[in-house]
Amino acid sequence: MKVKSTIILGLFTALSFSAPSTAADAALGEKVFRKCKACHSMDAGKRMIGPSLAGVFGRTAGDIEGYKYSKGMLAYGQVWDDETMTAYLKAPRKVVKGTKMAFAGLRKPADIENLIAYLKANGG
Repeated sequence: MKVKSTIILGLFTALSFSAPSTAADAALGEKVFRKCKACHSMDAGKRMIGPSLAGVFGRTAGDIEGYKYSKGMLAYGQVWDDETMTAYLKAPRKVVKGTKMAFAGLRKPADIENLIAYLKANGG
């Protein structure tokens, strides 16, 4: 019985320490944001080619007054949260037909998670 307990304890310990961390990293997300900052700002009210991303989470797509959104983005009308942002960042043109955003999307799920962590940590 003692051998069985030792084996189980050993397995539990090995499994608990071998799992990689999946926590999103805002610092890595800042590097991913370099792809975005040619068109987007994190400063509230600062419009560039694209709208400011300040306060984007919890906001309805296409609702910054004075920014000329595509008809597709206006029709999309979803609230930006982790799920909608993840889908959009992965394939913008598939999620919002007719979007003006020329960016093709992020391929790596970790890049999307890290970018979302960065946006949230910096007022997104």
